[in-house]
Amino acid sequence: MRIFFFAFDCLRIHSKIWKQVLQTNPIFYESHMHTPLCKHAMGMPEDYAEVAYRRGLKGIIVTCHNPMKNGWSSNVRMDLNQLDEYVAIVEHAQQTWNDKIDVRLGLESDYVPDIESWLEELHQIEEFHYILGSVHPHLQYYKDLYFSGNILAFQRVYFEHLAMAAETKLFDTLSHPDLVKSVDPLEWNVGRIAEDICKCLDRVAATGVAMELNTSGLHKSVPEMNPGRFMLEEMHKRNIPVVVGADAHHPYRVAANFEEALDTLSDVGYTKVSIFLNRERCDLGIDEVRSSLFPAEPC
Repeated sequence: MRIFFFAFDCLRIHSKIWKQVLQTNPIFYESHMHTPLCKHAMGMPEDYAEVAYRRGLKGIIVTCHNPMKNGWSSNVRMDLNQLDEYVAIVEHAQQTWNDKIDVRLGLESDYVPDIESWLEELHQIEEFHYILGSVHPHLQYYKDLYFSGNILAFQRVYFEHLAMAAETKLFDTLSHPDLVKSVDPLEWNVGRIAEDICKCLDRVAATGVAMELNTSGLHKSVPEMNPGRFMLEEMHKRNIPVVVGADAHHPYRVAANFEEALDTLSDVGYTKVSIFLNRERCDLGIDEVRSSLFPAEPC
């Protein structure tokens, strides 16, 4: 009996190895991940690259939180004087995983009105391959500026700013685009805010900017991806391109729930999913992406 189970385990292991050997065309990227420089993530970029390799990805784009002017939310982002260090640790991962995984430098940049000139300057400092635009309504600096005690008004301001972010053309993709629902989950009623969401999406669609389906929402206070089903369906009606990202703050989260995200996109009606390389969008067939992925390994 022991021999039988040993042989079975060997067959299972070798089957997995042969699947990887026969897989000759990885095509997808993890496009949202962080580094310890943001002060709330674990693991270096080479650790994230290793998980991406085991998941059958072609590459990763590291998108740590941008430095902000005025020291806003400095406890959850790198300082400007750490930008060189950020570039260096991404380059180290590139060298470590050369010829196995394509490692690229990106950035997740916060948007608030009147920050455009700062971001224009920041985005030119390095050769970023991908820029995520984010409105982070849960951060204290944002609440101090825009929350007056009325949660519905705050939600409306959030979607106004999301549309404004797209219209700046500073960003390739808008990340986790209904994040405001996590600020006060008991006060989130998508029907009540639907008109504002649709007006926001009309404006985003006019810009050609993509939006993200962020799988980390499954672990937030409203346990669904960002955005939820209603907003995703409205995005599809407007032909807004979608990028899938796990928002990984730990290596094990690389490509987390990607299969579920792809299934959700297919169910909504999408046939393509997008990635950005050299700040240019590339659309890939969802079926091809799904078949290119290796199963996630246990944590």
